[in-house]
Amino acid sequence: MQLLNAQLTDLARLEYSFIPSSRSEDQYTRLRAMLNYPIKIKNDSYFIVGGEYNRIILNLNEPYPFDTRIIDRLHIIDLNLGYTFKTSAYWRLGFQFNPRIASTLETSITNEDIFFNGGVFAIHDKTDATDVERPFRLIVGLTYNTTVGIPFPLPFVSYYRKINQKWSYTAGIPKSNVKYFVTEKAIIQTFAALDGYFANLQQSIIVNRKKAENISLSVAVAGLGFEYFLTKHLVAYTYTGYTFRLDNVLRNNDRDEIFRLNNLNAFYLRTGIKFKI
Repeated sequence: MQLLNAQLTDLARLEYSFIPSSRSEDQYTRLRAMLNYPIKIKNDSYFIVGGEYNRIILNLNEPYPFDTRIIDRLHIIDLNLGYTFKTSAYWRLGFQFNPRIASTLETSITNEDIFFNGGVFAIHDKTDATDVERPFRLIVGLTYNTTVGIPFPLPFVSYYRKINQKWSYTAGIPKSNVKYFVTEKAIIQTFAALDGYFANLQQSIIVNRKKAENISLSVAVAGLGFEYFLTKHLVAYTYTGYTFRLDNVLRNNDRDEIFRLNNLNAFYLRTGIKFKI
C-alpha cells in the first residue's frame, strides 16, 4: 500500500525503525528510502513512477540451532508504477503495480527472489470540499500480494475524517490513528498499525531436519506519534509504541512454519523525514 499512500501524500521518505527486546539479545532494525514522482498526463490524470528500498538488519544474539549470519541482512526493493485519474469532481480511480525483489541477495537475483503485488482503488475525496461540514476521504479497493500466501485479492478500506480544526481520525488497515493538531506545524497522534515483510533465503537453512527457504515478519503495534512541519511540505516525525503481536518465522516454499524466532513483544521506534503534498 505504499504507492497508494504516496499518491495521496508522500513523494519522498527517509526512515529508521528499531525494535529492541528488553527480555532478549535480539534486535530488529529497518532502514527505508522511498521516492515517487507523479507525471501529469492530462487534466487530473497522473502516471506515478518510483521506487523503495528497505534494508532489514536482524541482530540475532540468542542461541539458535543454525548460523544466524545467513539472515542478518535482508533487502526489499520495490518498483512503484501507478496510474490515477478523476471520474468526477470527487471520485478518482487508481491502479498500482509493484514488482518486488525480497531476498538475502547473497548471490545474483533468481526467480525465487521476485514477487508481484498490485491493486485497484476507488477514492472518494472531499477533504477540500466546501459543501460538507466535516471533510472526509474514503478509499476502497482490492489488493493482491504474492507474499501473503493467499491466492486471491484482498479487500482494502480506509476512511479519513476531519472532525474540526483540532481533531481528525483515520480508520482502516494497515493503519488507524487519531490526530490532534497542537499548532499549524505540530501534530500528536495515537495510532495502531500493521507492518512486516516476506523474503527469500538464497541460502536455505536446515533446522530440526527441515529446510527453511523463506523468512517472514508480522508486527502489530500501537503507540503515540509526533509530526512537525519543517516547511509547508517537509515533515519530521517520530512514532513510539509497543508491539502486541510479533511473529518472526522461518518458512518452507509452501509457506509452512519451520522455526519460530524470538517473538517477545517489545518497544517500537520509527522516525524519519518525509516530503508530502
